[in-house]
Amino acid sequence: RRNPAYSAPRVYDGRIPPDPYVAAEIVPDVWGATTAPIPARSERMIPVGEVFLAPHGEVSRQLSLDMIYAGFLCLQSEGGGEAEVRILTSELGERRPKGEEVYLSGDDEYRSFYLDSAGMMYLSAKNPTDVGLTLRIFFIATCYPVREEAVTVTGDAGLDEILRVCRHTLRYCRQTHHLDSPAHCEPLACTGDYYIEMLMTAFSFGDMRLAEFDLLRTAELLRHSDGRMFHTSYSLIFVRMLYDTYLLGGSETLLPACRDAVDLLLARFAGYVGENGLIENPPDYMFVDWIYIDGHTMHHPPKALGQSVLNMLYFMALQTAAKIYMQLSDRAAADLCLTRASALQAAVNIHLFDSERGMYFEGLNTEVSPACLGKWHPQNIEKRYYLKHSNIMAAYTGICDTATARMLIGRIMRDEIEGEVQPYYLHYLLEAIYTHGLRDTYTMAVLDRWRPAVAACARGLPEGFVAPEPTYRFDHSHAWGGTPLWSLPRALSGLTVLEAGYRRIRLCPSLLGLREATVEIPTPKGRIVCRLKEGAPPDVTLPAGVTLELAPCEDE
Repeated sequence: RRNPAYSAPRVYDGRIPPDPYVAAEIVPDVWGATTAPIPARSERMIPVGEVFLAPHGEVSRQLSLDMIYAGFLCLQSEGGGEAEVRILTSELGERRPKGEEVYLSGDDEYRSFYLDSAGMMYLSAKNPTDVGLTLRIFFIATCYPVREEAVTVTGDAGLDEILRVCRHTLRYCRQTHHLDSPAHCEPLACTGDYYIEMLMTAFSFGDMRLAEFDLLRTAELLRHSDGRMFHTSYSLIFVRMLYDTYLLGGSETLLPACRDAVDLLLARFAGYVGENGLIENPPDYMFVDWIYIDGHTMHHPPKALGQSVLNMLYFMALQTAAKIYMQLSDRAAADLCLTRASALQAAVNIHLFDSERGMYFEGLNTEVSPACLGKWHPQNIEKRYYLKHSNIMAAYTGICDTATARMLIGRIMRDEIEGEVQPYYLHYLLEAIYTHGLRDTYTMAVLDRWRPAVAACARGLPEGFVAPEPTYRFDHSHAWGGTPLWSLPRALSGLTVLEAGYRRIRLCPSLLGLREATVEIPTPKGRIVCRLKEGAPPDVTLPAGVTLELAPCEDE
C-alpha cells in the first residue's frame, strides 16, 4: 500500500490515512540491479530535543548536536493533539532555504528520506487542537558501518584533536558510496576526494570494500562513456586510486576487473596530446582546486591555469598504469605507458618549466581551438602564472628530479611561490614532502594549517581554508581536507607497503619532533602498532603474515 502522507519532498501530513492494501505482484526488472558487495549502512538514533505543545500553543527552539552528522531527521509525537512543524537543519547555524514541513497527528512518527548534514536545527511548531501533545526530535546518524577504529595518539592535544575531527568527518562521508560531503551529496564523480578518503580509511577503519566498490562503479562509468569523466583530472586520479587501493587492500580481483576501463581512459588521453608532446586539446582542464585566481575559477580553469597540472597528473597516471599492467603480466602495455610517460616528462620540462625563475608555470598562453571551447573550457588568457599548484604537483608526481622537487618544496614552504591552496592540495604537498625525504623538516609545519580551523570548529572539517570568493560559505563535513588522518601516521611510522595487502612492509619511524607517539594501522591481516618514545628504539607489534623491514629514518 502507498502512504500518501508523504505528499511531496520534505512534506509529510500524518492526517492523511494510508491507501488500502493491494496484492503484491512481480514486475519486470528494468534496472539490472545486483547485490552490492558492501554491508548496509548503520544507523544511530540521536535524541536532539523534546517539547510539549500545549492546546493551541506555539514553540520555537534552536537545537544543537554535539558534532556534525550525516543522516535523517526523525520526529515523533505522543498525545491526542496535532503538531504543525517546520524544521530547518544546518551545520553551524547557516540558514538554508529548504526545510521539512511535517504535520503529526496523535501518536505518529515521521522519518525524512533526505540525507542531510546537520549540527543544528531550528524548530517552529504549533498545536491547533484543544489537546496537548509531546514532540520529540531525533537525528538518525547514518554511515557505512565501522567494524574497527584505529587511533594514532601523539601526546599533542591539538594534533590529536585534528585527527579526531578528521576521523569523524570521514566516517560520515562514507555512505553507500564515498561522498565529497553529505552537505553536497555529489554523484560518483569526485575521485580526488574519494582517493584521499580511501587513504584515510586505510589508517583509521581498515575496511577497503567501499573504496573497491567505488572503483568498480567508476570503471563501469568509464566503459559507458568511452573513458570520459566529468572531471577530466579526476579520471586520471582514478588510476592512482585503483593501484593504491589494491596495494593497501590486497584484492586479487580488483585490477583485472578494472583493466579495460584503464585501457579506455589512457586511449582517450593519448588523443589529447598535441605536436609539442603536451596535452593540448582536452575537453577541459578541470579540476585543479576550489579557489579563484584573478577572477578565474580553478574548478574549470583556462589553459594558462590548468594545463601543467593536467599534464602532470597524466604523467602520474601513465606511470601508475605501468605498475598495474606489470601486476597483470602485460609487459608490452607497461612498456608503452613508460615510453609515453618519458616523452611527456620531457615535454613538460621543456615547455612548462621556467629555468630562469627555477619553477613551473601553470600553462601555456597559446590560443585554444574554438571547437574545444564550452561551458567548462573557457578561452585562454594572456597572463603567465607561477603558482604553488603546478609546483606542488611536479614534486608529488615526480615529473622533476629529486633535487628540483626538494628545492620547490622549500620555496613553497617559505612562501616564495605565489598562490593560496586549499586542504586538498596540502595532501599532495605532504605526499611530496614524505616522498622526497623532508618529513622531519616540514610535516608539522604543514599540519599546523589545521590547528586554527579545528580550534574554530571541532564539530566537522571545513571544505577549505581560504574562501574562493567573498560570498562563498564552506560546509563543515568535507573529508577531502582530512589528509592528516593519513599523512601524520604515515610520516610517524615511515610506512611503505612493499607487497600488496601488507604481506611485506618497510617502516622507518620518526617522532617528527614529538616526545612520544603510538600509531595504529589496521591491515587485512590484523593491526600493526608502532610505539615511539624519545630516546628509545621503536616498539613494533605485527600481525601474523606481515614481513617487516625496519630501517632508520633517512630524512635530511
